[in-house]
Amino acid sequence: MTYVRAAEREEQIVAAAVRVLSSVGVPAMTLRAVATEAGIPLGTLHYIFPAKDQLLRAVMAKVIQDISSALRADMVLDRGVEHAFRQGITSFWSRLVEGGIGLQIMQYELTTYSLRAEGTAGLARTQYERYVSLVTEFSEQAAQAAGERCAIGFDALGRLTLALVDGLILQYIANPDADRARRDLKHGLDMVLLLADPRPVATGQSVRSV
Repeated sequence: MTYVRAAEREEQIVAAAVRVLSSVGVPAMTLRAVATEAGIPLGTLHYIFPAKDQLLRAVMAKVIQDISSALRADMVLDRGVEHAFRQGITSFWSRLVEGGIGLQIMQYELTTYSLRAEGTAGLARTQYERYVSLVTEFSEQAAQAAGERCAIGFDALGRLTLALVDGLILQYIANPDADRARRDLKHGLDMVLLLADPRPVATGQSVRSV
């Protein structure tokens, strides 16, 4: 038998779990189904992930990593907040929304599963905090690189952007009209950027100023 390092085996299992979850959803997912998808004995899966919740947390960490990569793909920070913002969100939409409705449904199921099982202190809270921080960080980095400031705090910008994109994803899942969704996404980004109002930093002013 070929030896596989624990880290590689964990990646293999998480990737299989994402496929199973995207196909059948959180309630119907079993560790046995994931082991079968990964092509490994159930005992091996239990050794690495003794509990279903541990595997779900690893899945969410992987999804957050993928979203971060999609947001930052080919991003040019020194062209300012608006350019980075539109580029990052549009890239994410193309790669992980239009190309992954099952993945998006899975995330919402993970959120509701967590809220019912763990309350507001569990996986759902961590998930949204991480998503907000992703937008907050790349917006602030773009502002610093281009010497800009925004009219609202970058954390508020992150929360509002997540609320916008979250709502559009749910509508797209319910009625997957790609052209309509892209138009709505553009209009939504227009509104958020109008509120953020990124402008060059005045002398002695901080990029964090509002």
